[in-house]
This record gives sequence, structure tokens and C-alpha cells, in this order.
Amino acid sequence: MFDTGLEIFIRTIAAVALVVTLSRIFGLRSFAKMSGFDFAVTVAIGSVLATTAMSPKMPFWYGALTLVVLFVVQGIVAQARTRISGLVEVTDNDPLLIMRDGEILHSNLRGAGMTEGDLIGKLREANALDFSKIRAVVFEPTADVSVLHGESLDDRLLNGVRQA
Repeated sequence: MFDTGLEIFIRTIAAVALVVTLSRIFGLRSFAKMSGFDFAVTVAIGSVLATTAMSPKMPFWYGALTLVVLFVVQGIVAQARTRISGLVEVTDNDPLLIMRDGEILHSNLRGAGMTEGDLIGKLREANALDFSKIRAVVFEPTADVSVLHGESLDDRLLNGVRQA
């Protein structure tokens, strides 16, 4: 048992060190969750990290190679998204408007797979105090919920957001 425990300890340290090194090489974008693709890669990195650390029967280099490939692919896709028109539409979901000017857009809320209770919870998290002050709520491609509240809203903040 000690050998397995020691091996897991060493594998965990090595795998985490590799992830930190790769994130330094490829930049913080690696974990930014700026798009649905980024989010999927971040989840995959976490899964591979855990598997690499906890599976002494699997050669360490399998996990290490998988981590390197995930970072490289994420880096390539991130660069390509800025250079190839139309790639963003392939890799990302569009943000969806689920509330506008204090009114819940129920069909969009359903389309996001959210309940009114989910929405209310997100409004509380955002310190929204009054429905009439909520300018917009957007379900982002990363499954985050952005709550825009205040006296007014610059419509540029809704560029690219599906209205219905």
C-alpha cells in the first residue's frame, strides 16, 4: 500500500507540475472558459489530471502526452478562431438572452434548460435587488449567467446575443 500511496503522491505532483508548466507556456487562456470549446478542454484537462494521478497501472506518459495534446489543440483552436472566419460559429454556442428590462423571456429560459428558480438564484448571486433595474440576463456559451443591472444598458453589450 505504501508503494501505491507514494506512487500516487509522486504522480500527482508530477501531473500538477506539468499542467502548471503547460499553462505557463500556453498562457492563461488555457483555463479562461471564454468559449464552450475552452470549457470542454478545461474539464478534459481536469479529468486527465485526476486519471493520471490516480491510475498507477496506466503509464504516466500516457496522461502526460494527453495533457500536452489537449493544451496544443486548445492553443491551435484559440489561434484559428481569430484567423478563420466562421470557426467561432463551429466551436461556440451563441449566448442567449433570458431576461430583458425586468421581464423573463420564458421560451428562452426553457431553451437554456433553466427554471425560474435557477434564474432567481443567479439574480441573487449578482446582487440584483429589483426586477425593474435588471436590464438583461444572458446565458453565456460557457453556461455562466451574466446579469446586467442598473439604470441603463449600452446595447453593444448584447452584440452577438440571441434574442429569441
